[in-house]
Amino acid sequence: MSSLAVPVQPLEPDGQVTSLPVRTQARSVELAAAQQAAADLLVALGVDLSGESMAETPARMVRAYDELLTPRDFDLRTFPNDEGYEQLVIEREIPFRSLCEHHFLPFVGAAYVCYLPGERILGLSKLARVLELFAHRPQVQERLTQQVANWLNEHLQPKGVGVVLVAEHLCMTLRGARATGSTTVTSALHGLLLNDARAREEFFTLAGIHH
Repeated sequence: MSSLAVPVQPLEPDGQVTSLPVRTQARSVELAAAQQAAADLLVALGVDLSGESMAETPARMVRAYDELLTPRDFDLRTFPNDEGYEQLVIEREIPFRSLCEHHFLPFVGAAYVCYLPGERILGLSKLARVLELFAHRPQVQERLTQQVANWLNEHLQPKGVGVVLVAEHLCMTLRGARATGSTTVTSALHGLLLNDARAREEFFTLAGIHH
């Protein structure tokens, strides 16, 4: 089973609006088998499925997980940086949700994504699309953060990239430690955002992460 999405054509030469299609590779999904497995799991846990309100619960569970594991296709549109913009571009508080691969419970939060343009600038909605691309699969937050930063650094070729994720993990707040209200913060940096302390501090300050 795979939920990877991959670019299928290279970017065009500079000076043009370009579009890089990112298409999700099909996962092998057997909904009927998954629904039966969900029903078996609930029954094994002592859940009574005989009532009318619970009869469709296994099917709803399967549809919910299938949605959480399926990112949407998108086109990575970039534009020439005609004005030579050399300051940070920051998208704050992008909501995301993913599945903890250890307990298969959701973790939800907000992302702060930044890049320092090189020769190309990016359609802003695509920052959220790239985040969704990697969030819609079994994950750990550390890997998710790094994957988003690496992908943008590779495909946009900016002068710097910064990604910070702040998330609540239900596997920690609903069970186990039951640390209600706790959040996990992870970061990944490339280029000037990694190597230049002033650029890094500007990102954190403008994104409001210190707060």
